[in-house]
Amino acid sequence: MRKALLVGAGGMGQAWAKNLVAHADQVAFAGWVDIRDGAAAAAAEKHALSGLWTGTELEKAIAEVQPDFVVDVTIPEAHHHVTLTALAHGIPVIGEKPMAHSMEAARAMVAASERAGKLYMVSQSRRYDNRIRAYRRLIEKTCGPLGILNADFYIGAHFGGFRDEMDHVLLLDMAIHTFDQARYLSGADPVAVYAEEFNPAWSWYKGAASATCLFEMANGLRFTYRGSWCAEGLHTSWECEWRASGATGTALWDGHSTVKGAKVTGTEGFHYATEPTDEPILEEVAGGIAGSLEDFLHALETGATPMGECHDNIKSLAMVFAAVESATTGKRVTI
Repeated sequence: MRKALLVGAGGMGQAWAKNLVAHADQVAFAGWVDIRDGAAAAAAEKHALSGLWTGTELEKAIAEVQPDFVVDVTIPEAHHHVTLTALAHGIPVIGEKPMAHSMEAARAMVAASERAGKLYMVSQSRRYDNRIRAYRRLIEKTCGPLGILNADFYIGAHFGGFRDEMDHVLLLDMAIHTFDQARYLSGADPVAVYAEEFNPAWSWYKGAASATCLFEMANGLRFTYRGSWCAEGLHTSWECEWRASGATGTALWDGHSTVKGAKVTGTEGFHYATEPTDEPILEEVAGGIAGSLEDFLHALETGATPMGECHDNIKSLAMVFAAVESATTGKRVTI
Protein backbone atom coordinates (compact mmCIF):
# COMPACT_ATOMS: atom_id res chain seq x y z
CA MET A 1 0.00 0.00 0.00
CA ARG A 2 1.47 3.36 -1.06
CA LYS A 3 0.44 6.70 0.44
CA ALA A 4 -0.55 9.38 -2.08
CA LEU A 5 -0.44 13.16 -1.70
CA LEU A 6 -2.64 14.98 -4.22
CA VAL A 7 -1.80 18.57 -5.16
CA GLY A 8 -4.61 20.56 -6.78
CA ALA A 9 -8.32 20.54 -5.90
CA GLY A 10 -9.86 21.91 -9.09
CA GLY A 11 -12.05 19.90 -11.44
CA MET A 12 -9.25 17.66 -12.67
CA GLY A 13 -7.85 17.35 -9.16
CA GLN A 14 -11.21 16.02 -8.01
CA ALA A 15 -11.22 13.54 -10.90
CA TRP A 16 -7.83 12.32 -9.67
CA ALA A 17 -9.20 12.07 -6.12
CA LYS A 18 -11.87 9.68 -7.39
CA ASN A 19 -9.17 7.79 -9.29
CA LEU A 20 -7.07 7.35 -6.14
CA VAL A 21 -10.10 6.19 -4.14
CA ALA A 22 -10.95 3.69 -6.88
CA HIS A 23 -7.49 2.16 -6.41
CA ALA A 24 -7.83 1.73 -2.65
CA ASP A 25 -6.42 -1.80 -2.91
CA GLN A 26 -3.06 -0.26 -3.87
CA VAL A 27 -3.23 3.36 -2.73
CA ALA A 28 -3.92 5.08 0.57
CA PHE A 29 -5.16 8.59 -0.28
CA ALA A 30 -3.48 10.38 2.62
CA GLY A 31 -3.32 14.11 1.85
CA TRP A 32 -4.65 16.88 -0.37
CA VAL A 33 -3.05 20.29 -1.00
CA ASP A 34 -4.36 23.38 -2.75
CA ILE A 35 -2.96 26.92 -2.52
CA ARG A 36 -6.49 28.29 -2.08
CA ASP A 37 -7.32 28.38 1.60
CA GLY A 38 -9.94 25.77 2.42
CA ALA A 39 -10.22 24.40 -1.11
CA ALA A 40 -8.73 20.98 -0.36
CA ALA A 41 -10.82 20.57 2.79
CA ALA A 42 -13.99 21.56 0.93
CA ALA A 43 -13.22 19.08 -1.85
CA ALA A 44 -12.55 16.33 0.68
CA GLU A 45 -15.89 17.02 2.37
CA LYS A 46 -17.66 17.08 -1.00
CA HIS A 47 -16.35 13.60 -1.77
CA ALA A 48 -16.97 12.29 1.75
CA LEU A 49 -13.28 11.68 2.43
CA SER A 50 -12.60 11.52 6.16
CA GLY A 51 -9.26 11.38 7.97
CA LEU A 52 -7.50 13.13 5.09
CA TRP A 53 -4.74 15.68 5.72
CA THR A 54 -5.62 18.95 3.96
CA GLY A 55 -3.85 22.27 3.71
CA THR A 56 -2.20 24.89 1.51
CA GLU A 57 1.54 24.22 2.03
CA LEU A 58 3.25 21.49 0.02
CA GLU A 59 6.37 21.32 2.19
CA LYS A 60 4.28 20.96 5.34
CA ALA A 61 2.14 18.28 3.71
CA ILE A 62 5.21 16.29 2.70
CA ALA A 63 6.63 16.52 6.24
CA GLU A 64 3.40 15.47 7.93
CA VAL A 65 1.91 13.02 5.44
CA GLN A 66 5.25 11.44 4.37
CA PRO A 67 3.77 10.27 1.06
CA ASP A 68 5.18 7.52 -1.13
CA PHE A 69 4.26 9.54 -4.24
CA VAL A 70 2.83 12.90 -5.26
CA VAL A 71 0.10 13.51 -7.83
CA ASP A 72 0.47 16.98 -9.40
CA VAL A 73 -2.81 18.30 -10.82
CA THR A 74 -2.01 22.00 -10.61
CA ILE A 75 -1.93 24.56 -13.43
CA PRO A 76 0.99 24.14 -15.88
CA GLU A 77 2.84 27.15 -14.41
CA ALA A 78 2.96 25.37 -11.03
CA HIS A 79 4.15 21.97 -12.26
CA HIS A 80 7.82 23.00 -12.07
CA HIS A 81 7.62 23.98 -8.39
CA VAL A 82 5.53 21.00 -7.27
CA THR A 83 7.64 18.45 -9.12
CA LEU A 84 11.01 19.87 -8.05
CA THR A 85 9.85 20.09 -4.44
CA ALA A 86 8.67 16.49 -4.35
CA LEU A 87 11.73 15.12 -6.13
CA ALA A 88 14.03 17.07 -3.82
CA HIS A 89 12.46 15.07 -0.98
CA GLY A 90 13.04 11.82 -2.89
CA ILE A 91 9.36 11.35 -3.73
CA PRO A 92 8.23 10.03 -7.16
CA VAL A 93 5.74 12.19 -9.05
CA ILE A 94 2.95 11.59 -11.53
CA GLY A 95 1.71 14.86 -13.03
CA GLU A 96 -0.93 16.06 -15.41
CA LYS A 97 -0.09 17.25 -18.91
CA PRO A 98 1.54 19.38 -20.14
CA MET A 99 4.78 18.74 -18.31
CA ALA A 100 5.58 22.44 -17.93
CA HIS A 101 4.86 25.95 -19.16
CA SER A 102 8.25 26.17 -20.94
CA MET A 103 10.97 23.92 -22.28
CA GLU A 104 13.44 25.43 -19.81
CA ALA A 105 11.23 24.39 -16.91
CA ALA A 106 10.66 20.95 -18.42
CA ARG A 107 14.39 20.32 -18.79
CA ALA A 108 14.91 21.31 -15.16
CA MET A 109 12.25 18.81 -14.12
CA VAL A 110 13.91 16.01 -16.08
CA ALA A 111 17.25 16.91 -14.51
CA ALA A 112 15.66 16.84 -11.05
CA SER A 113 14.34 13.33 -11.71
CA GLU A 114 17.86 12.27 -12.69
CA ARG A 115 19.43 13.82 -9.58
CA ALA A 116 16.89 12.22 -7.26
CA GLY A 117 16.95 8.88 -9.03
CA LYS A 118 13.14 8.91 -8.77
CA LEU A 119 10.40 8.44 -11.32
CA TYR A 120 8.68 11.48 -12.80
CA MET A 121 5.87 10.53 -15.16
CA VAL A 122 3.40 12.68 -17.08
CA SER A 123 -0.12 11.30 -17.37
CA GLN A 124 -0.56 11.25 -21.13
CA SER A 125 -3.93 9.64 -20.61
CA ARG A 126 -5.03 9.21 -24.21
CA ARG A 127 -2.46 6.46 -24.69
CA TYR A 128 -4.51 4.36 -22.29
CA ASP A 129 -7.28 3.69 -24.77
CA ASN A 130 -7.95 0.24 -26.16
CA ARG A 131 -9.09 1.74 -29.47
CA ILE A 132 -5.78 3.53 -30.15
CA ARG A 133 -3.93 0.37 -29.21
CA ALA A 134 -5.95 -1.56 -31.79
CA TYR A 135 -5.25 1.15 -34.36
CA ARG A 136 -1.52 0.98 -33.67
CA ARG A 137 -1.53 -2.78 -34.23
CA LEU A 138 -3.52 -2.30 -37.44
CA ILE A 139 -0.97 0.22 -38.72
CA GLU A 140 1.86 -2.20 -38.00
CA LYS A 141 0.28 -5.12 -39.85
CA THR A 142 -1.21 -3.10 -42.73
CA CYS A 143 0.92 -0.13 -43.68
CA GLY A 144 4.57 -1.14 -43.68
CA PRO A 145 7.00 1.79 -43.31
CA LEU A 146 4.87 4.91 -42.79
CA GLY A 147 5.19 7.93 -45.06
CA ILE A 148 2.17 9.98 -43.99
CA LEU A 149 0.18 10.26 -40.77
CA ASN A 150 -2.75 12.69 -40.66
CA ALA A 151 -4.90 13.85 -37.73
CA ASP A 152 -8.00 16.06 -37.92
CA PHE A 153 -9.53 17.71 -34.85
CA TYR A 154 -12.65 19.87 -35.26
CA ILE A 155 -14.74 20.69 -32.19
CA GLY A 156 -16.66 23.82 -31.19
CA ALA A 157 -15.78 23.93 -27.50
CA HIS A 158 -17.59 26.63 -25.53
CA PHE A 159 -15.63 26.32 -22.29
CA GLY A 160 -15.84 29.82 -20.94
CA GLY A 161 -13.26 30.74 -18.34
CA PHE A 162 -9.49 30.91 -18.75
CA ARG A 163 -9.27 29.17 -22.12
CA ASP A 164 -11.24 31.96 -23.78
CA GLU A 165 -8.42 34.35 -22.85
CA MET A 166 -5.39 32.12 -23.58
CA ASP A 167 -2.82 32.81 -26.27
CA HIS A 168 -2.18 29.85 -28.61
CA VAL A 169 -5.14 28.14 -26.94
CA LEU A 170 -5.43 25.15 -29.27
CA LEU A 171 -1.72 24.40 -29.52
CA LEU A 172 -0.94 24.92 -25.84
CA ASP A 173 -3.99 23.42 -24.20
CA MET A 174 -5.11 20.61 -26.50
CA ALA A 175 -2.66 19.70 -29.26
CA ILE A 176 -0.24 18.00 -26.83
CA HIS A 177 -2.64 15.04 -26.78
CA THR A 178 -2.64 14.64 -30.55
CA PHE A 179 1.10 15.21 -30.92
CA ASP A 180 1.79 12.57 -28.31
CA GLN A 181 -0.67 10.19 -29.97
CA ALA A 182 1.23 10.66 -33.25
CA ARG A 183 4.48 9.65 -31.56
CA TYR A 184 2.76 6.64 -30.01
CA LEU A 185 1.18 5.50 -33.28
CA SER A 186 4.24 5.99 -35.46
CA GLY A 187 7.04 5.18 -33.04
CA ALA A 188 8.84 8.19 -34.52
CA ASP A 189 10.26 11.28 -32.84
CA PRO A 190 9.94 14.84 -34.19
CA VAL A 191 12.65 16.50 -36.30
CA ALA A 192 11.11 19.82 -37.40
CA VAL A 193 7.80 21.63 -37.87
CA TYR A 194 6.17 24.34 -39.95
CA ALA A 195 2.97 25.61 -38.34
CA GLU A 196 0.35 28.29 -38.84
CA GLU A 197 -2.32 29.30 -36.34
CA PHE A 198 -5.22 31.64 -36.87
CA ASN A 199 -8.51 32.76 -35.37
CA PRO A 200 -11.59 32.78 -37.62
CA ALA A 201 -13.75 35.89 -37.50
CA TRP A 202 -16.51 34.04 -35.64
CA SER A 203 -14.23 32.61 -32.95
CA TRP A 204 -15.15 33.28 -29.32
CA TYR A 205 -11.52 32.84 -28.23
CA LYS A 206 -9.06 35.68 -27.74
CA GLY A 207 -6.11 33.56 -28.88
CA ALA A 208 -5.74 31.47 -32.03
CA ALA A 209 -8.23 28.61 -31.86
CA SER A 210 -7.26 27.00 -35.18
CA ALA A 211 -3.98 25.63 -36.49
CA THR A 212 -2.31 23.55 -39.17
CA CYS A 213 1.05 21.87 -38.56
CA LEU A 214 3.36 19.85 -40.76
CA PHE A 215 5.90 17.86 -38.75
CA GLU A 216 8.91 16.12 -40.19
CA MET A 217 9.41 13.00 -38.11
CA ALA A 218 12.29 10.55 -37.93
CA ASN A 219 12.76 8.23 -40.93
CA GLY A 220 11.16 10.77 -43.26
CA LEU A 221 7.58 10.43 -42.00
CA ARG A 222 5.38 13.51 -42.34
CA PHE A 223 2.73 14.05 -39.67
CA THR A 224 0.06 16.63 -40.46
CA TYR A 225 -2.30 18.17 -37.92
CA ARG A 226 -5.39 20.20 -38.77
CA GLY A 227 -7.43 21.46 -35.89
CA SER A 228 -9.97 23.95 -34.63
CA TRP A 229 -11.68 24.58 -31.31
CA CYS A 230 -14.27 26.85 -32.91
CA ALA A 231 -15.61 24.43 -35.55
CA GLU A 232 -19.38 24.20 -35.23
CA GLY A 233 -21.25 21.08 -36.30
CA LEU A 234 -20.19 17.57 -37.37
CA HIS A 235 -17.53 17.40 -34.69
CA THR A 236 -14.71 14.91 -34.88
CA SER A 237 -13.93 12.72 -31.92
CA TRP A 238 -11.84 14.29 -29.15
CA GLU A 239 -9.33 11.60 -30.16
CA CYS A 240 -9.20 13.06 -33.73
CA GLU A 241 -9.81 11.32 -37.04
CA TRP A 242 -6.68 9.53 -38.32
CA ARG A 243 -5.20 8.26 -41.57
CA ALA A 244 -1.89 6.40 -41.77
CA SER A 245 -0.42 5.66 -45.19
CA GLY A 246 2.61 3.51 -45.85
CA ALA A 247 4.38 1.32 -48.38
CA THR A 248 1.90 -1.56 -48.22
CA GLY A 249 -1.42 0.04 -47.32
CA THR A 250 -3.55 2.51 -45.39
CA ALA A 251 -5.23 2.40 -41.98
CA LEU A 252 -8.04 4.64 -40.70
CA TRP A 253 -9.47 5.37 -37.26
CA ASP A 254 -12.46 7.64 -36.81
CA GLY A 255 -11.56 8.32 -33.17
CA HIS A 256 -14.52 6.26 -32.02
CA SER A 257 -14.81 2.51 -32.59
CA THR A 258 -14.17 2.19 -36.32
CA VAL A 259 -10.67 0.90 -37.06
CA LYS A 260 -10.17 -0.33 -40.62
CA GLY A 261 -7.48 -0.70 -43.25
CA ALA A 262 -6.62 -1.86 -46.75
CA LYS A 263 -3.43 -3.78 -47.58
CA VAL A 264 -1.88 -4.18 -51.02
CA THR A 265 -2.11 -7.76 -52.37
CA GLY A 266 -0.92 -7.31 -55.97
CA THR A 267 1.43 -5.19 -58.04
CA GLU A 268 -0.35 -4.94 -61.37
CA GLY A 269 -2.78 -2.50 -62.96
CA PHE A 270 -3.57 1.19 -62.50
CA HIS A 271 -4.74 0.64 -58.91
CA TYR A 272 -3.02 -2.23 -57.14
CA ALA A 273 -5.37 -4.79 -55.64
CA THR A 274 -5.98 -4.56 -51.90
CA GLU A 275 -7.77 -6.53 -49.23
CA PRO A 276 -9.52 -5.12 -46.18
CA THR A 277 -7.84 -5.44 -42.81
CA ASP A 278 -9.18 -4.89 -39.34
CA GLU A 279 -8.12 -5.30 -35.75
CA PRO A 280 -10.28 -6.18 -32.74
CA ILE A 281 -10.55 -3.65 -29.94
CA LEU A 282 -9.50 -5.69 -26.92
CA GLU A 283 -10.09 -4.93 -23.25
CA GLU A 284 -6.41 -4.51 -22.41
CA VAL A 285 -6.01 -1.57 -20.06
CA ALA A 286 -8.04 0.73 -17.88
CA GLY A 287 -8.84 3.92 -19.76
CA GLY A 288 -7.69 7.48 -19.23
CA ILE A 289 -6.19 8.55 -15.91
CA ALA A 290 -6.98 5.15 -14.39
CA GLY A 291 -4.62 3.63 -16.94
CA SER A 292 -2.00 6.27 -16.18
CA LEU A 293 -2.16 5.56 -12.44
CA GLU A 294 -1.95 1.81 -12.93
CA ASP A 295 1.06 2.20 -15.22
CA PHE A 296 2.73 4.45 -12.65
CA LEU A 297 2.07 2.06 -9.76
CA HIS A 298 3.37 -0.86 -11.82
CA ALA A 299 6.54 1.10 -12.54
CA LEU A 300 7.04 1.83 -8.83
CA GLU A 301 6.57 -1.84 -8.04
CA THR A 302 8.72 -3.34 -10.80
CA GLY A 303 11.11 -0.63 -11.95
CA ALA A 304 9.66 -0.80 -15.47
CA THR A 305 9.60 2.39 -17.54
CA PRO A 306 6.01 3.63 -17.94
CA MET A 307 4.60 5.55 -20.87
CA GLY A 308 4.89 9.25 -20.16
CA GLU A 309 8.20 8.91 -18.31
CA CYS A 310 9.70 12.40 -18.38
CA HIS A 311 12.64 11.67 -20.68
CA ASP A 312 10.20 10.48 -23.32
CA ASN A 313 7.30 12.86 -22.69
CA ILE A 314 9.45 15.97 -23.07
CA LYS A 315 9.66 15.11 -26.79
CA SER A 316 5.89 15.56 -27.13
CA LEU A 317 6.08 18.84 -25.22
CA ALA A 318 8.86 19.98 -27.56
CA MET A 319 6.47 19.52 -30.49
CA VAL A 320 4.02 21.96 -28.88
CA PHE A 321 6.52 24.72 -28.22
CA ALA A 322 8.18 24.28 -31.62
CA ALA A 323 4.77 24.60 -33.30
CA VAL A 324 4.04 27.79 -31.33
CA GLU A 325 7.45 29.19 -32.28
CA SER A 326 6.90 28.34 -35.94
CA ALA A 327 3.44 29.90 -35.96
CA THR A 328 4.80 33.02 -34.27
CA THR A 329 7.86 33.48 -36.51
CA GLY A 330 6.48 32.09 -39.74
CA LYS A 331 9.54 29.86 -40.05
CA ARG A 332 10.28 26.15 -40.05
CA VAL A 333 11.60 25.22 -36.60
CA THR A 334 14.02 22.40 -35.85
CA ILE A 335 13.05 20.38 -32.79
